[in-house]
Amino acid sequence: MLGKVKLKIKKGDNVTVLAGDDKGKKGRVLEVITDKGRAIVEGVNMVSKHTKPNAKHPQGGIIKQEAAINISNLMVNDSNGTPTRIGRRVGENGKLIRYAKTTGEEIK
Repeated sequence: MLGKVKLKIKKGDNVTVLAGDDKGKKGRVLEVITDKGRAIVEGVNMVSKHTKPNAKHPQGGIIKQEAAINISNLMVNDSNGTPTRIGRRVGENGKLIRYAKTTGEEIK
């Protein structure tokens, strides 16, 4: 992706996967990679990684971990747990706040 892009997903958001092998799964965003437009979601897009023995894994071997998924395949969940689109509006203190388009409530 070129240039700076304003993303609607932040670290800590609860999201639903819209497309791919993990379609329908829900999880929490662990990390957002803004320059690539991807996010790492807890329990989604698991891959097997072969590792050498190190301090964290003295035996080494194969470990399962989350891989990045494109942000276009994710949708934020509202307080009810249903996927919703995100809007932005100016709050009472003059800052932009994110809100759920389905319910109109603020997303923290």
